[in-house]
Amino acid sequence: MHSTTAASRAELDLKVFLPYRLANLAERISQALSTIYAEQYDLTIAQWRILAWLQQAQPLTAKRICELTAMDKARVSRAVSQLLSRELICRQRDDSDQRTLWLTLSEAGLDLLDSAIPRALAWEQSLVATLSTAEYRDLFRLLDKLEAGLALEATRD
Repeated sequence: MHSTTAASRAELDLKVFLPYRLANLAERISQALSTIYAEQYDLTIAQWRILAWLQQAQPLTAKRICELTAMDKARVSRAVSQLLSRELICRQRDDSDQRTLWLTLSEAGLDLLDSAIPRALAWEQSLVATLSTAEYRDLFRLLDKLEAGLALEATRD
């Protein structure tokens, strides 16, 4: 028998629980955006994230992509294999360390992104159209603060 009564139990209201709200919103945004690159470019969310990171910071290893995207090794490996088979990315061994494989965008990958990125940016613009310029700036400032707080929290563990 539990001596705790229902009235004294802790309750979690998900409508005001920030981790839930952010995760839920991020997932809904990701799924909505994914329809663009799934239908028009035949890309999965994982493939899109890899291509987007490679256009921003190539060459990258699969391990570094896992870190940047917070995707697990198996998901990244599967997406990399699919991108390689479609010849959207290239893989090359490191000259000094044969275990290291560097990933870069191919010409076909660059061409795909030349088409996909403007569409993604236009979609983002329509998403944030309800925010003023100041609110948009504040949103990123607050996200930066939360990320810094999370990084600080991680160093305490």
